[in-house]
Amino acid sequence: MSQYPRIKRKKTREIWLGPVGIGGANPIRVQSMTNTDTRDVKSTLNQIERLRSAGCEIVRVAVPDERAVSALKDIVRESPLPIVADLHFDTSLGVKAVEAGVSGIRINPGTFKNKKRLDELVMVCKERQVCIRIGINAGSLESEILKRYKTPTPKAMVESALKWINYIVEKFDYYNLKVSLKSSNWWHTVKAYEEFSRISDFPLHIGVTEAGGLITGTVKNTMAVSYLLLKGIGDTVRISLTADPVEEVYVAYEILKNLGLRSLYPDIIACPTCGRCEIDLMGLYKKVEEWARGIRANLKLAVMGCVVNGPGEAREADLGIAGGKGVGLIFKEGKIVKKVREEELLSAFFEEVERFLKEHPERMNQ
Repeated sequence: MSQYPRIKRKKTREIWLGPVGIGGANPIRVQSMTNTDTRDVKSTLNQIERLRSAGCEIVRVAVPDERAVSALKDIVRESPLPIVADLHFDTSLGVKAVEAGVSGIRINPGTFKNKKRLDELVMVCKERQVCIRIGINAGSLESEILKRYKTPTPKAMVESALKWINYIVEKFDYYNLKVSLKSSNWWHTVKAYEEFSRISDFPLHIGVTEAGGLITGTVKNTMAVSYLLLKGIGDTVRISLTADPVEEVYVAYEILKNLGLRSLYPDIIACPTCGRCEIDLMGLYKKVEEWARGIRANLKLAVMGCVVNGPGEAREADLGIAGGKGVGLIFKEGKIVKKVREEELLSAFFEEVERFLKEHPERMNQ
């Protein structure tokens, strides 16, 4: 039996966001959004670098005013990732953002009232081949659609998205577009994406909006994103969390890894602790997890709390540790290779992992 589900991705049209290909045969892209004040160039760039180090491939920044859009030129010039400008209400800021060199624009059509100015923005994007994301949110649908449906149903969201896709394609003959259809209700979210995917082949950026903090938001996003990816739907993903944006990237890769779609970091398995545990297993796990985030490798590690059952329970791991009272075991592929004092366990384990990767360079991920 295969280790992961067999997923057949829907073939969407290929578009480009700067140097990053989306849709088509490209991998599912991981993106996030800064939560710094965009006007603070240094802080924003520092966060973008942290996101890049975590594996983020596309980053969105808020553009609420003229000072923020003025900072974009420096941010775009120094950023290691393609920048998407996030717009609401004022399309004139979008034109200036494009002129500042952003690779993408995220527009929420429900917040734009002046169609002529929106046309100007689309024209500038077409001239510079800037990717446009049509971001439909349940909380800000156009009044005429909301009046007809009464509530922001999945069908209402899909109608809004198709309306704007068709408008841009037919009026401007422009196709460098992707779509998102987000609600804070994960089930409404997936139903909207399913319906749109059935009708259109434009790439989809998936995720749940206003999902909540690290635990609640991860649960909601995992339910929606996994549901969609299992059906082959989704070309880019953001795990929106009320938390450090870097956590969004880690959660995204955990979901992709457990679906067998993309693997960047080691997979870490660990026992849930019990009364037999005689070592600080939670502390050990946290240190292994933090250390492993600095490694990009296709690797399975195990952190176990029982020296009796640990190696056997984690037989499928490449390497692992099992703790006991004052001592620890290091094992490789289920076999004990070293017994060390508890205080030496982590350093000895990390050395074994590094040695293993030197012997198996093919396990390293780019």
